[in-house]
Amino acid sequence: MSENGTAPRLKEVYENEICAKLIERFGYKNSMQLPGLEKIIINMGVGEGSADKKKIESAVKDMMLIAGQKPVVTKAKRSISTYKIREGMDVGCMVTLRRNRMYEFLDRLVTIALPRVRDFRGLSGKSFDGRGNFALGLKEQIVFPEIDYDAVDEVRGMNIVICTTAASDEEGRELLKAFQMPIIN
Repeated sequence: MSENGTAPRLKEVYENEICAKLIERFGYKNSMQLPGLEKIIINMGVGEGSADKKKIESAVKDMMLIAGQKPVVTKAKRSISTYKIREGMDVGCMVTLRRNRMYEFLDRLVTIALPRVRDFRGLSGKSFDGRGNFALGLKEQIVFPEIDYDAVDEVRGMNIVICTTAASDEEGRELLKAFQMPIIN
């Protein structure tokens, strides 16, 4: 339930409309065969975070505003001398969204953030992994309305992975297109 006690809009759309479309399209015999959203993972790398803790704190603050929950600070798994990174240094942050927060984030991503991306022509249909999961990258976090442009110290990109329970890329593509994701083939 969202803050006002109702289910997210996209969850209701999935249950009331999308399930019927998918059953008609793929001819599922059982409701458990229906593909659905499992989780959304948002990852933001901060290359300069090893030298400046304030950069990591700023990225965590931005991610918290975007996702609605506190992110986990990611650490370097191994040392890379070229980038002056030692094992265990803070290099970014990530958050995993499930259930209602996942639907609310996807709603904001599709209806607000993606239309605000400069020179946006759609998402590549080649970004599926073979199991129905979809990955996309954004070059700037300021496309989300929660981020105050004047308060941003540096524009950072982020990776967003949408994990589905679909068995194939075709099922995953149909599911995300039903959620109004602007995927082009």
